[in-house]
Formats: sequence, structure tokens, C-alpha cells
Amino acid sequence: MNAVIWVVAVGFAAMGLAALVRPAAIWAPFGVVPTTAASRSEVRAVYGGFGVALAGLMIWANDDAAKNIRYGVLLAVAVSLFGMAAGRAISAAVEPRALWGWPGVFLLIEVGAGALTLLAA
Repeated sequence: MNAVIWVVAVGFAAMGLAALVRPAAIWAPFGVVPTTAASRSEVRAVYGGFGVALAGLMIWANDDAAKNIRYGVLLAVAVSLFGMAAGRAISAAVEPRALWGWPGVFLLIEVGAGALTLLAA
């Protein structure tokens, strides 16, 4: 069992559960308020369902019984995190202030968690 995998999985689980229970809290740091049922559903799906699913997959892959698929799971999670960070970097290239505040913090978290996940693979 790898502690790094657990830390990243718990992060995804926390994000996912928060999005499922309080979707507005996920977008609040970015100044966005999901005011419709459809927008809250989107937050619950993309941040909630995705986060909980990745957390579960990582925890399962961390078990010795899943050692044959661990590398593929961790590679996919790392690439997903790097993709999020790349999206933020592209946004900053288009709008230089895009990384001020929380977006910049999340960029660092995504790069760090992606790197740790890749090293754990």
C-alpha cells in the first residue's frame, strides 16, 4: 500500500463529496454560482461523480490484488491532473490574470498531485 496514492485519493474523494453535497461550494472560489438545477447537476457530475470514482479506483488499484493494473490507473490519474493544469496554463496565456488566487493554487495542487501520482506508479 502506497501512502501517496491514499493522499491523492482522499483529495479526489473530498472534492467529489463536497460537489455532491454542496455544488455551489466548488465554484464559489471562482466567483461562479450554479443557480439552476442543470448547473448544479453539472457540478455534481463532473466534480462529484468524477472525483468519487477516481478516489475509489485509486484505492482499489492500491491493493495488492490489483497490482497488474496499478500503473495504468495511476498513469491515467496523473495525466488527468496534468490535463487540468495544462488547461489552467493555457487560460493564463490567453488571460494573464487567470491564475491569480485560487486558480493558481489549484494549478500547483494539480501539478504536485500529478507528479506524486506518477512517481507512485
